[in-house]
Amino acid sequence: MRPLQLSPETAVELAKKLNVPLEELMHMPKHILVRKMMELEASKTEPNEEKETE
Repeated sequence: MRPLQLSPETAVELAKKLNVPLEELMHMPKHILVRKMMELEASKTEPNEEKETE
């Protein structure tokens, strides 16, 4: 499996946001990375949706 084709800055930022080691991120399958990014985005938007309904 090839490492992901990310710029160094993007890789470091994603590793911090996803709370995974940089090396693990670079060798993570693309479909798993996309799923983790979707989960991260969903966790950011959930509190906003709850505030709107109150």
